Amino acid sequence: MGSATTRDPVRIEVRGLSKAFGSVQAVSDLGFTVEPASVTGFLGPNGAGKTTTLRMVLGLERPDAGTATFNGAPYASLPEPVKTVGAVLETAFHPARSGRNHLRVYCRAAGLPLSRADEVLTEVGLAEAGGRRAGGYSLGMRQRLALATALLGDPPVLVLDEPANGLDPEGIQWLRGFLRALAHEQGRTVLVSSHLLSEVEQTVDRVVIVGAGRLVREGSIEQLRSGAVGAGMVLVRSPDSVRLAEALRTAGGTVTQEDDGALTVAGTTPAEVGRRAFAAGVELHELRPQTSGLEEIYFELTAGREQFAAHSLGSDTDTEAAR
Repeated sequence: MGSATTRDPVRIEVRGLSKAFGSVQAVSDLGFTVEPASVTGFLGPNGAGKTTTLRMVLGLERPDAGTATFNGAPYASLPEPVKTVGAVLETAFHPARSGRNHLRVYCRAAGLPLSRADEVLTEVGLAEAGGRRAGGYSLGMRQRLALATALLGDPPVLVLDEPANGLDPEGIQWLRGFLRALAHEQGRTVLVSSHLLSEVEQTVDRVVIVGAGRLVREGSIEQLRSGAVGAGMVLVRSPDSVRLAEALRTAGGTVTQEDDGALTVAGTTPAEVGRRAFAAGVELHELRPQTSGLEEIYFELTAGREQFAAHSLGSDTDTEAAR
């Protein structure tokens, strides 16, 4: 795997970004930051403006207002963009060209040594398939080849749109470890758009959630959990739940009994619940903080937003434009 440790870290900053396609406001006053040495998930419903935002970040769409910069410089001003930013927005290859030759074409265009083609094929696990026609690759192999293309310039920044599409469970596990190694071991800045929320939760350090082209929430997974419904809740199980609930309520706790017999206690900690149970002589079978997963947090943040439904239910043209 290439190394970005000799380069200065690069921060992506999006400030006041806006873009409309006719009557559809795809992105509106959007702002967020993508930090170096971390994997940031870029999430939102269909039509939320994710792809349009990524295209503006990469200089493929001109914003109506606002900026997207890499350490203060827009993509168009980077002296050697391929050596600063590697991107995967779609997987398009000449079907008759081998994976190796596809990469060599990009090497020639970017002024990179042809040896980089074999190096990145090895990095993404396609060394043995490099001589095969790309038209015969599976969707997962094409995703790996697209990632290899993004890595040719050994860039400190990677911007990836749905890189896990088409990967089998083994491939998804490999991608998770690969992206985290790029960020945590090499200090690269990784921005990943994805619909696989359970996988994102295991991969990313931070998330940026957008809806209807606007920022909904930005922060680490833990920061999102701390603000979610259920934060500060403790789940506890006991064969004597009635006596335990009475002891907790006597101590001022707000206790709710669930359908399966478990108790949820608001505004406390597992240690405090355990202490109260011990004092009451009540046996415990389970005691843990009740945390929300990313999928629950995501739907909590996006539920009931009429503008999301308006984008998702618009015409095909409007929906595509608002991506």
